[in-house]
Amino acid sequence: MAGRKDILSPERIDAVLAALPDWRYRQGGLSTVYKMPTAAVALELIAAVGRLAEQQNHHPDLDWRYNRVSIRYTSHDAGGEVTERDAAAASAASEAAARLGATAQPAT
Repeated sequence: MAGRKDILSPERIDAVLAALPDWRYRQGGLSTVYKMPTAAVALELIAAVGRLAEQQNHHPDLDWRYNRVSIRYTSHDAGGEVTERDAAAASAASEAAARLGATAQPAT
């Protein structure tokens, strides 16, 4: 469980994003969009992120639009701020996306 002391500073968020080129800090969370080869592969990514979420007990906001999956991590138990748990979860989601052939489009 996250607490106020676990909230990342703006400098730490910048460092996290430097290591996670697929992600941006947007609307108070770590966000990205992955374009998949097909809608079926997009669903595979959603399933992979769901498995990670269960393992980590940390669930993102997801939005699926045909072959695009938007993912946003924030820690609700830390007042909707970004914590190290979000950074770790985003990293794991990026690895899953790479295995499935995703193309990151974080600016969309």
